[in-house]
Amino acid sequence: MEHSFLSLIPPLLAIILAIISKDVVISLVTGLFTGYLILNGFNFPEAFTSLFNGIIALFAEGWITRTLFFSLLVGSIIRLIIDSGGVAGFVQFLTEKSHTINSKRGALLLAYIVGVVIFIESSITSLVAGTVARPLTDKYGVSRQKLAYVCDSTSAPVCSLIAMNGWGALLIGLISTQITASTITGNATELFIQSIPFNFYAIAALLLTLVVILSGKDIGPMKTYEAQTNLQNNETNSSQYGINDTLSETKHDNPRMSHMLIPLFVLITTVPISLYLTGDGDILKGSGSTSVFYAVITSLLVTFIYFMATKAMSKKAFYKSFYQGIADMLPIVVILILAFAISKLTNDLGTGKYLASLAQGVVSPALIAVIVFLLSSLIAFSTGTSWGTFSIMMPIAIALSVSTGANLSLVIGAVVSGGIFGDHASPISDTTIISSMAARCDHIEHVTTQLPYALIAGGVSALLFIIAGFSL
Repeated sequence: MEHSFLSLIPPLLAIILAIISKDVVISLVTGLFTGYLILNGFNFPEAFTSLFNGIIALFAEGWITRTLFFSLLVGSIIRLIIDSGGVAGFVQFLTEKSHTINSKRGALLLAYIVGVVIFIESSITSLVAGTVARPLTDKYGVSRQKLAYVCDSTSAPVCSLIAMNGWGALLIGLISTQITASTITGNATELFIQSIPFNFYAIAALLLTLVVILSGKDIGPMKTYEAQTNLQNNETNSSQYGINDTLSETKHDNPRMSHMLIPLFVLITTVPISLYLTGDGDILKGSGSTSVFYAVITSLLVTFIYFMATKAMSKKAFYKSFYQGIADMLPIVVILILAFAISKLTNDLGTGKYLASLAQGVVSPALIAVIVFLLSSLIAFSTGTSWGTFSIMMPIAIALSVSTGANLSLVIGAVVSGGIFGDHASPISDTTIISSMAARCDHIEHVTTQLPYALIAGGVSALLFIIAGFSL
């Protein structure tokens, strides 16, 4: 099926359906079934069985299974640190015991720093940053819309710049798939690390957010919401935005910030240790998926022992939160499974090689990166998932790079940047929705106030990809 226009139909169909229906799952399933129809000569029964056999076969890949388990179990850690009073204890410490934060800028910087430091998973980043900083941003007259922007702009960008998390495991795994398919050669971890400096959107988004916080300057609809909040006095602001409600809703019998810090500390520190061990002394050669899997297991074991020893939670309550956390992540894991499946399908169909054959001699290698960036942005915006975008675009982009001679690291960076940009601007993105929830902000207000900043960072990124494309 290589080098056939039919190979374009499944991913294009998935993209178009996602734009129309806003349903990522249905879109990916339809694209998958169409792809298997093509592979099986339009035999419906064989396509139907091949679809499910193909999904089951994914679990034979160790890195895929480990990444899925990590995604499920990290949901348990999120739920446990909330239900145990860990987040409430951290909020209590900052609001009642610490006097270092006494301004609007300081409250936003807290959210920014938390978002940068907690780089394990984008949902954790947004949730913790929003929950911890919300009482302080309310107190000092920061609009909920601006807090949501800071939470959203530090979550996915920082997670994509660091290999020691599920994002790194996914991206390294996708690159490994192309090495296994002999499309490229080399070490997947090293190739991912080499692409990090070219993740222009993530870098631009983080820098722009910091500039916005430090300067206090706002643009677009954000200026209106900030002005409205500044006009309110502390009493009105407290009533409208619910400072007392926020604190009361996070009350626990034994709130301790150690219930949050210890699980996250173990999670973060175990990853480089595991990379060192799995790489036989070389962190760069370690297995990303194995390392994050070991890290989340270790964190859960330590958390269980610690919570039982300190009576932070009963065994029954621990298990209840553990299972609830897994349930919270099931929708994301379903999308991941389908995304992995369509990534493998596009390889089997030769989609990337066909696109490469079309581009060869027609599109300048210098423009490949910006084209990949824009296409990835469109897919992510339409589907609301950066991970799904990575899975669709990585094999296509790498094949284009090999065929046209475009810089491989730059093209990989373009896939990641585009996925994050589109996801950042999308109203159906899970990270965008979680950031709205964490800041207790109206979702549409968050999308409209964040969009101008996302477009600025996106425009700068596109320009940098053009410059880098002609320079490298």
